[in-house]
Amino acid sequence: MTSQQSSTRSAAVIGAGQTGVTAALGLLDAGFDVSLYSDREQRALRDDVPATGTALEFGETQQAESALGLDTYTGRAPRHTGLSVRIAGPEREELIQFDGHFQGFAGVAVDTRLKADERLTQFQERGGRFVVAQITPETLDHIAAANDLTLVATGKAGLSDLFPVDAERSVYSSPQRSLLTVTVTGLPHDDSVFAHRSRAGGGHSGFSIFADQGEGWWGPYLHKDAGPSWAFLGWARPGSEWESRFAAADSAASAHRIVQQLYRDFIDWDLPEVLATRVIEEDPHSWLKGAVRPVVRKGVGHTASWHAVAALGDTAAAYDPIAGQGAQAGLIQAQRLVAAAAVHDGAFDAAWIEARYAEFLAARGDAANKVTRLFLGDPEFAEIGNLFFAAAAVDDRIASALVALLHQPQPLLGIGSVEQAQALIAQITGTDAESVLARFTPAGRFERSAYAAALARA
Repeated sequence: MTSQQSSTRSAAVIGAGQTGVTAALGLLDAGFDVSLYSDREQRALRDDVPATGTALEFGETQQAESALGLDTYTGRAPRHTGLSVRIAGPEREELIQFDGHFQGFAGVAVDTRLKADERLTQFQERGGRFVVAQITPETLDHIAAANDLTLVATGKAGLSDLFPVDAERSVYSSPQRSLLTVTVTGLPHDDSVFAHRSRAGGGHSGFSIFADQGEGWWGPYLHKDAGPSWAFLGWARPGSEWESRFAAADSAASAHRIVQQLYRDFIDWDLPEVLATRVIEEDPHSWLKGAVRPVVRKGVGHTASWHAVAALGDTAAAYDPIAGQGAQAGLIQAQRLVAAAAVHDGAFDAAWIEARYAEFLAARGDAANKVTRLFLGDPEFAEIGNLFFAAAAVDDRIASALVALLHQPQPLLGIGSVEQAQALIAQITGTDAESVLARFTPAGRFERSAYAAALARA
């Protein structure tokens, strides 16, 4: 990114995850004197913590990174070219299957530790100041007083309480899922794997939904040490058997065993590929469990001396990762803030911060929130979701439009009723929704993987 100003203005970024360091690097390149604060040394940020999710991102987010002059990793990471979905009912009846193809874009899932580490190195090489310190509300007050612009990107905990919860946008009082993720090797990324799901094979990530249990996802991934690999991410509904299984994980090896047993017991159509995977032994932090309460906060907070500070990334909005919106929204927000700050001639006061955050919510944040609720099966959107999933099973155009919401969720903002959902189906297919849905029949039985046989022939 080309510098817009001489280094007469200063900025501080609290938090050196991928969103924080991306913003810090962008502000540095825009001509700010930038200090980036972290409670861990750089090596510890890379090797002593788990990755914060799979950080799957698509075209709009990649464009935001490109606008900052940053590597999008599309040339290094295995690509996601679509999403293959299987949905089972409460009695394990196999109901819906479809394969949505990403049109005009591809996804990449990159280890957040790798991104943060490489960008932190660039930041320091270009003259940025990296400070290792535990930032409290008291020290933040001093930092904000000393800088023209202060961004807080410490994640879902940390200093997030400085930013009031937006009650209108935060509809959940508790997490909607328990989460388990583990990164593995052992599978290629060609069309020999998951071939029973799609002709694209390993180019499509696989998503399986159980109405009473939760969801499981497999997708190509770029691990910080192992390189091209695979990631599993599972969501367990509260009170489900899956939730108790996820809770028992206490290491990468145990998480991997739990996932393999889960596929034996529930998702046997993908079992051969899952059994072929191996734990990444050199990374004891290649797994994570937990839960996220989806919450949207106000974009501006104030320190004790009433200095305005801006919320960034997960500090501003914590999304359940089921629709892959968290990392994407944070990086898009960072790019928009940097671009606005680079050309702003004036104070970075509360009014400026609030205006930029409102623009972000209108451009991405509100849509990201809504698509997350749709994929969580939120009762408010249950009928709409049922229509879209059934229509996707009988028309590839609907399938592609549905999975494209992960890349660009904005079209969902205009859908608030069954009638509007039906109108969108008709618009995409050129046929009235009733005629499309009349073609739907339950899958009956999903095709099972023959990957073990393929290995035997190799």
